[in-house]
Amino acid sequence: MKKTVTSLADGRELIYYDIADDIVRDAVDRRPLDAVSTSSEVRRDALLGDSVAIASHRQGRTYHPPADECPLCPSEDGRLSEIPDSHYDVAVFENRFPSLAGDAGRCEVVCFTSDHSASFADLTGEQAAVVLEAWTDRTADLAELDQVTQVFCFENRGAEIGVTLGHPHGQVYGYPFVTPRTELMLRSAREHREETGRNLFDDVVARELTDGDRVVLSGEHWVAFVPYAAHWPYEVHLYPRHRVADLRDLGEAARTEFPQIYLELLRRFDRIFGPAEPPTPYISAWHQAPFRVPGREDFALHLELFTIRRTSGKLKFLAGSESGMSAFINDVPPEAAAQRLREVASE
Repeated sequence: MKKTVTSLADGRELIYYDIADDIVRDAVDRRPLDAVSTSSEVRRDALLGDSVAIASHRQGRTYHPPADECPLCPSEDGRLSEIPDSHYDVAVFENRFPSLAGDAGRCEVVCFTSDHSASFADLTGEQAAVVLEAWTDRTADLAELDQVTQVFCFENRGAEIGVTLGHPHGQVYGYPFVTPRTELMLRSAREHREETGRNLFDDVVARELTDGDRVVLSGEHWVAFVPYAAHWPYEVHLYPRHRVADLRDLGEAARTEFPQIYLELLRRFDRIFGPAEPPTPYISAWHQAPFRVPGREDFALHLELFTIRRTSGKLKFLAGSESGMSAFINDVPPEAAAQRLREVASE
């Protein structure tokens, strides 16, 4: 893989990750762009103890443009986009409308392919491996920034999720704080260590492997299962069998096997509700240990993949209990969800 770092017309960083080592990236962004101006700030909620990003400038971000005006497609035929070159494998750039910026963190866009009509599940294993390398590299680079405490690599797919650009892409957030969900995991891991002397994440994975009912698929280096107390109708957690804190620590064998496992998971998600249904909307989220915090060594890198579609033509909306009290009610038993995901395995 070859990494090429350049800049866009307004000074934002653009990085190409290419399969071929001999490719040359010398295209120049010719757009007359003004310097990016943001109003991002982070405020602390005194009652809940968590942080909220206030980013009013995002009201003007690009919203559902037609395919021939997609800002994530390559620049060609006189149409200029966020990607100056006419083709790319994987491209990452600083978000023009970031939720977090400056001392309040950093936001980046990850374009998985230059093919506008594709999805992550359409990628080859080689292409998916480059995306994994890009996620890992961004984690490593952002870890060096003083204002970044935690790196979150994720993909939102589908209009039902709230995606405003149809091109296959994800994002990387560099938070200036530890996110509430991670705080809860760290607290649970600490309490489990104090009570049992063991690692919580190791025990969770061991339990799922022993029970077996919720395991969706497994390989030599990865295991995917529906969690015992799944919040979402169809939710899968993907863990490396050898616990590591973040993407930087994955071994070569796990990196090699990842595309095969992950692509199969995504393809199964698209088959859950049958061929008559549109592609399954989902969120795919990497959970990584935050930096420079107590208990980091007990955290386990893992990916959580879930959909808000609960059955054919119906979505799982966050109603009073979920939105008002963060108390989830799941209509699909985790064992039934796992069975369905095993039934739709690739032949």
